[in-house]
Amino acid sequence: MTKRSQGTLVGKTRHLARHHKPSRLSTSSIIKEFAIGDRVAIVPKGNTYNIPHPRYRGRTGVVKEKRGSAYVVTVRIMGAERTLVVPSLHLEKLAS
Repeated sequence: MTKRSQGTLVGKTRHLARHHKPSRLSTSSIIKEFAIGDRVAIVPKGNTYNIPHPRYRGRTGVVKEKRGSAYVVTVRIMGAERTLVVPSLHLEKLAS
């Protein structure tokens, strides 16, 4: 008998995702465009496949670059600056 992996989200993701059918997510929420320098909030939505870590939920940051279909976002946490690669599905633009 082999021991299973005890990763960060193993067995704890049931309450994190809204269990939508993939067709229930609107196309406009999946395909979003952000400019470099835009302020965005990290809001995990949809499936649990590519969500950011829960510690970044609700954090705000600045878009630094586009990488494929995702964006590189810098977030400040406790005085340290972190760079995250987040798909556009999990980002919402803030009014500036």
